[in-house]
Amino acid sequence: MAQQRRIRVGIDTGGTFTDVVAVDEDSGEVVTTKTPSTPANPADGFISGIEKILGLMGASGHDLTAVSHGTTVATNKLLEGKVERLGFVTTEGYEFMLEIARQAVPDGYGNSYFWVKPARIVPADAVRTVRGRLDVSGAEVRPFSEEDAVAAARFFRDRGITTIGVCFLHSYANDAHELAMREVLRREHPDAVVSISSEVLREYREYERAMTTLVDAAVKPNVSRYVRNIHERLDGFTGGRPVPFYVMKSNGGVLSADEVVHQPITTVLSGPAAGALGAALVAERAGFPRVLTCDGGGTSTDVSVVLDGEPTLTTEGSVGAYPSKIPMIDVVTVGAGGGSVAWVSPEGSLKVGPQSAGADPGPLCYGRGGTEPTITDAHVVLGRIPPHLLGGEIPLDVSAARAGLEALAERLGLDLERCAAGVLEISAWNQANALRQVSVKRGLDVRDFMLTTFGGSGSLLACRLVDVLDLAGAVVPRDPGNLSAFGLLTVDVRNDYVQTHVARHDALDLAEVASVLEALTTRGAAALSAEGFAPEQHEFVRTVDLRYFGQAYEVRVAAGSGAVDDAWAAEVAARFHDEHRQLYGYDFRDDPTQRVEWVNLRVTGVGPITRPELRPLPERQKSTNVSSPARSGVHEPTNVSVPGHLPGQRSVRPVCFDPDDGYVDTPVLWRPDLRAGDTFTGPAVVEEFGSTVPVHPGFAVRVDGFGNLVLTREATR
Repeated sequence: MAQQRRIRVGIDTGGTFTDVVAVDEDSGEVVTTKTPSTPANPADGFISGIEKILGLMGASGHDLTAVSHGTTVATNKLLEGKVERLGFVTTEGYEFMLEIARQAVPDGYGNSYFWVKPARIVPADAVRTVRGRLDVSGAEVRPFSEEDAVAAARFFRDRGITTIGVCFLHSYANDAHELAMREVLRREHPDAVVSISSEVLREYREYERAMTTLVDAAVKPNVSRYVRNIHERLDGFTGGRPVPFYVMKSNGGVLSADEVVHQPITTVLSGPAAGALGAALVAERAGFPRVLTCDGGGTSTDVSVVLDGEPTLTTEGSVGAYPSKIPMIDVVTVGAGGGSVAWVSPEGSLKVGPQSAGADPGPLCYGRGGTEPTITDAHVVLGRIPPHLLGGEIPLDVSAARAGLEALAERLGLDLERCAAGVLEISAWNQANALRQVSVKRGLDVRDFMLTTFGGSGSLLACRLVDVLDLAGAVVPRDPGNLSAFGLLTVDVRNDYVQTHVARHDALDLAEVASVLEALTTRGAAALSAEGFAPEQHEFVRTVDLRYFGQAYEVRVAAGSGAVDDAWAAEVAARFHDEHRQLYGYDFRDDPTQRVEWVNLRVTGVGPITRPELRPLPERQKSTNVSSPARSGVHEPTNVSVPGHLPGQRSVRPVCFDPDDGYVDTPVLWRPDLRAGDTFTGPAVVEEFGSTVPVHPGFAVRVDGFGNLVLTREATR
């Protein structure tokens, strides 16, 4: 009987492809692949991906030891506006909380003189109120009305509203009334799916807490069904043997699937978070602790910033039109993926996105019935990507892409090449603006950063982004199309806990602060133990939200693990001053009239998971010419000293980098043939199974010890 192997798998489901990475925990072997996504039932693509990767490794379902998954099920439901009818229960007198919302107008009206407030996530006729009141400390001012609660539950039951969010005033300080409301709903309306704010977000600001709770309720049925479906099919695939199944969270950690169904909102940025973590690990090992990440997919591009090897976190995020104050990696998404559609505005201007052709029918060149030209079509027409994807598995219809772009060019009065180049230029600037949003708008100088590009389309515009933003350069990891899936294998189990505790720094009750932090730590320890981690494995990270008295926003800073005493509090305040200056360009450290105020106390419980090692890439043996099998069938020398040949070169293809220069014969390199220490300059195109890197003229490329491509502008430019 063959010896059982130990194989861990990471699967990231995207709009076009499902990316899969597997690591053999005994040999360290890492294998990557892709399979088409199945939007009608993402679980089909999930299982197909596992079957394909295990087949490549000569393994079976019995060899699986764990599966980590990044999913867009929750995100897509919100982005597409497909929210089923919800009910909302709140404190008497606050029934119009969602209608009032906030006065801020997105983007300052943009280019329009008018802005219409979007429809509320819960219409006013589906809001019920309950008498009862808590004060800011959590003390009961008026008792909870059982009569009102029963009436509300029966109202929803009689109207078939089965998804309900509950948010009472000041329930972050005392959850008694919300727990009572949930018990009434369970008794009177047992079919209802209920989320209560004191479990979703124990933080003040009623509107944001209510919205976060309602988003959690909205995605809970879909996420529960999806996870249950995956679980059942995974058990069947392994012959009934239970395999640990983790789902990626927005905060940069994973959680068991059984627990995720109780916290579905934590998965709303599941896929982008995994990519940012994978990029952070790769960039740090490559010697670049400060990087901007650019994750290009089929529908959108996600960008984030990494400082000192860690992606930055925020609690001020949103998904579509819905604010969500859960801790999440600070990711900005722009509709500039490979499937983003190029179109002409009523004013006659060329626009790109946010509409996307998606995976089905996809771009014109996919030959699946697409009718509008996309970014991918522009790349293939200009020769920047090959006439096939996935190493030849998916042929592309270049003539269809050309015909679609010619029709678009005619409407704009442009020739084909200038139209295609214009599509890519607009896409590059869309991505650049998103990168500025996570850097310049956060008080960071982009010139100090490298760019890490990944995803199937993420590296196609790397050189142009370096030019537009004046970056130090770009790093393209090995297997960039699968980096998000690889990131799933590098993350720990993480649970976040928060408690609002508003107090002036000069009047801080340190004993009370210590008590709150201890209570949050106890909750974290219980959750980690439930996930199977022994107490000696538990790790805890403290952070605190602070502000200057009178400000309406907070800054999160690290709070050490030492004793909660005067020295500890002073150190936290000093970090706040430093961080405030970094973000906003000033601080009031030396102004005694400006007082520091503590707002939220946070604890993150961490259960460490063994990370796969990044394997070094061997150096090239330069003593003799060696040959490698070429896709063209021609054996070409790979010795870098041979005139006219670049390392790993397989062929030459006409590529247009600048419409003024037209098409130029460009070396095409097969990335698996490259070795550590190889160098070359553009123009060139580097291809591999899941991604392509066009190297523009004026750029130099170095292959580092881990196989990353390091792109920098030549000194002469």
